[in-house]
Amino acid sequence: MHCLKVSSKSSPASIAGAIAGLVKDGEAVSIQAIGAGAVNQAVKALAIARGFLVPNGLDITMAPVFSEIQIGENTRTAIKMALYVHELDGDSN
Repeated sequence: MHCLKVSSKSSPASIAGAIAGLVKDGEAVSIQAIGAGAVNQAVKALAIARGFLVPNGLDITMAPVFSEIQIGENTRTAIKMALYVHELDGDSN
């Protein structure tokens, strides 16, 4: 599974392109964000990625969970978003 780490300075369009490319390649994707700014950029990226994928007959949904991660000697709480891919039928486009 590819885990894309998003920061508050990440470009939503760049993250969206990475998400869409991995989904089109059939790869499992999750997104990890620490802090409100990073979560905001991640959600924007998901919205943009849906716009890239829906015309190709694919849609994504996301399930957020809290995740404890170690950064140096500190433990931080991240939000990890697992992505689920759904194929659309011809009438949904």
